[in-house]
Amino acid sequence: MRALFAAAVLALAALPLQAQIIFEEPLPEAGQEQPAPEWQFDAEPPEPEAAPERVESAGGAVLRGLDKLSGEVRDMELSVRESAMIGRLQVTLADCRYPADNPSGDAYAYLVIRENGSDEPVFMGWMFASSPALNALEHPRYDVWVMRCSS
Repeated sequence: MRALFAAAVLALAALPLQAQIIFEEPLPEAGQEQPAPEWQFDAEPPEPEAAPERVESAGGAVLRGLDKLSGEVRDMELSVRESAMIGRLQVTLADCRYPADNPSGDAYAYLVIRENGSDEPVFMGWMFASSPALNALEHPRYDVWVMRCSS
């Protein structure tokens, strides 16, 4: 039985692991103009695909962050257009909405999350409180999810 287990472990260890996603877009040449980010704070966030018909915008949101390495969990309350740090991540809340007929119901927030010192976001989009895996931050060390909207 041990020999079979050891053979299975060795077979799994020999499989290649996907360590990163490879983008096929070429890197810009030195001195070449960089493309503008997909979304700026001057504009309204795009509408989510799974939004209820009648929604209300809130003045802020309660988010929860997890450092998977240390196990530290941190709740933070952000106002719209406010940022906070979770370890090396800068989390910015662009908007938080909830169903008009159910204020304590399914909140969803538009978040822009960047690594410290980077202009390129590691996550940018709508995150749903009731289904955090629907559109989740994929980061090796940190998790961030929406708890609820706040006023």
